Amino acid sequence: MRKILIFYRLSNREKILMLETLFYLAWAFLLKKKDFNKIAPSLGKSISETSHKLDDKNTRLFLQISKCITLVSKHTPWESKCLVQAIAGMKMLERRSIESTLYLGTARNDEGKMVAHAWLRSGTFILTGSEGMEKFTVVYTFAKFQNKTN
Repeated sequence: MRKILIFYRLSNREKILMLETLFYLAWAFLLKKKDFNKIAPSLGKSISETSHKLDDKNTRLFLQISKCITLVSKHTPWESKCLVQAIAGMKMLERRSIESTLYLGTARNDEGKMVAHAWLRSGTFILTGSEGMEKFTVVYTFAKFQNKTN
C-alpha cells in the first residue's frame, strides 16, 4: 500500500517515466526469450562503441532513467536483471535520439563457474549494470548510433 501511495505523490512526468520503464522492461524480457542471434541485430552495430565524450546536457536525464530502471526492475513480476535492464535503457535512449553502447561481459565466480553480465553506457555515464562491471571481461558490444545506419 505504501508503494502505491508513493507512486501517486510523483509528478506526472515521473509517473510517465516509470510507466515507460515498465513497458520497456517487459519488452526487453520478451525479447530476451528469443534466440539471441535473431535479436542481436536490433541491439545496434556489433563489435562497435559510441563516443565516450562527456555530454553534460544529458546527465540529469541519465540519472532519472538509471534510477527508474533500478527501481522498477525490483518490482516486476518477471526477472529484470542486467541484460533486460540494459536493453530497456538502450530503447529508452534510442527513443530520445541518444546514442548508447551495450556491453556483454563474462567472468568466473567464486566457485569458478562462468557468469555473464550486461551494462549500458552513454557518453561517460553507465546507466545500468555498473555494480561489479569491472570484474567482467568485455566479450561483445553493441553500439546504437543515431542518425546513422546501424
